[in-house]
Amino acid sequence: MTILVTGATGTVGRQVVEQLVKRGAEVRVLVRDPSKASFPLSVTVVRGDFLDVDSLRNAAAGVSTLFLLNAVVPDEFTQALIALNVAREAGIERIVYLSVMHSDVYVNVPHFAGKYGVERMIEQMGFKATILRPAYFMSNDLTIKDVITGYGVYPMPIGGKGLAMIDTRDIAEIAAIELIRRDKASGPLPLDRINLVGPENLTGADVAAIWSDVLGRPITYPGDDTAGFEQNLRQFMPHWMAYDMRLMSERFITDGMLPEGGDVERLTALLGRPLHSYCNFATEIVSVA
Repeated sequence: MTILVTGATGTVGRQVVEQLVKRGAEVRVLVRDPSKASFPLSVTVVRGDFLDVDSLRNAAAGVSTLFLLNAVVPDEFTQALIALNVAREAGIERIVYLSVMHSDVYVNVPHFAGKYGVERMIEQMGFKATILRPAYFMSNDLTIKDVITGYGVYPMPIGGKGLAMIDTRDIAEIAAIELIRRDKASGPLPLDRINLVGPENLTGADVAAIWSDVLGRPITYPGDDTAGFEQNLRQFMPHWMAYDMRLMSERFITDGMLPEGGDVERLTALLGRPLHSYCNFATEIVSVA
C-alpha cells in the first residue's frame, strides 16, 4: 500500500514524510525538481506538479492513499480539483486533505474560500477522507523573529479574540496517523473533519507577553494595523497574496480562531502526548539563534 504525499518539500509536507517513514509506511512524493529534494532512500520521488496532468497520473498510479496539500497560489482551487479528479481516475478512495480552520467562516478570504470549495468537492465526489483544519501555524512567526528580537514588538495583527495556534510538528504527526489509519483499514472509512489546534488560545497581547518572558525584556503588541501589515508583506510577496493575508488578519480580529469543545482532548488522545505550546516554540527559536 503506497501513500502519495504532495507538497512534500514544504514545512508540513516534509515532516509528514518523516513521520510516515518513521512508522514504516511505503511513501511516494510528488516534487517539481527531484534534484532539489532530499528524502530518505526508502521514499520514491516522482517529478511533476498539479498542472501537469500526465505527471500527476504517473505519480498516482498504484497509490492507495493520498495526502493532498497544495500551496497558496492564484489557481490553488484548480490545482486541487485536478488532483482530485486524477485520484478518482486512478481509483484512489482514501484521502487526507490539509484545509484550514474556519474555511467555511472566513468566506471573503481567497485561500480560505478555495480550501472550503475543495472540501465540498471531496464530499460531492464521494471520497472517504479526513479533512484536517489547522489553526494559525506557530511557524508563521519565524518570518518576524528578527522584528521581535530587534525592535521589541510582536507585529502580527492577530487581535484580541484569540487564536488556537498549532505547531507544525503536531500537524504533521496527526496527518501521518490519519494517513496510516486510512491506508491500513480493511475498507474506506467515513469522511471526518478534525480541527487542528494548539493547547491555548492566544491574543496579540498574550503572544507579546510570552516573548517578554522568553527573552527577559519587554515585547509589546502595537495593535491591529492590518493596512500596515499588508504594506510590509508587499515588500517580499506578490501583492495579491499580501492582500489575502490582510483579509485573513482582519477576520482574526473580528472572529478569532478558537477550538470547539473537545478538540484539544481529541488531538492529545491521537498523539498520546500533550500538544506543543507557543512558549515551547518561542524558547526553541531563541535557543538556536
